[in-house]
Amino acid sequence: MNVPANLKYTKEHEWLRVEGDCAYVGITDYAQSELGEIVFVEVETVGESLSAGETFGTVEAVKTVSDLYLPVDAEIVAFNEELEDAPELVNDDPYGKGWMIKISIADATQAENLLSADEYKKLIGA
Repeated sequence: MNVPANLKYTKEHEWLRVEGDCAYVGITDYAQSELGEIVFVEVETVGESLSAGETFGTVEAVKTVSDLYLPVDAEIVAFNEELEDAPELVNDDPYGKGWMIKISIADATQAENLLSADEYKKLIGA
């Protein structure tokens, strides 16, 4: 299981990569492997400000649909539009081309409350 050390993680299996005032969010390698083949990613919250833990979209696999949860308070500034035509990027490259949203973080200190790579590995038994 791939768990990059430079990211923060949630118990709901989202990851957060902070880059200055913005950050990227997606689902973990573990989450995509548990879901199976991703066929659709829906995010209709671009332009909205949401609180940590709120649903920002859904990911649909062949056999299930799963909610996506925001790791920190933020405004959703962009959706990865490549996923509209190629949702399998979430399976193929969950930490790279398979990112889901770009956000503007309201309070960067909230990221400190998320799981480290080691803590996330313990959560998933890796």
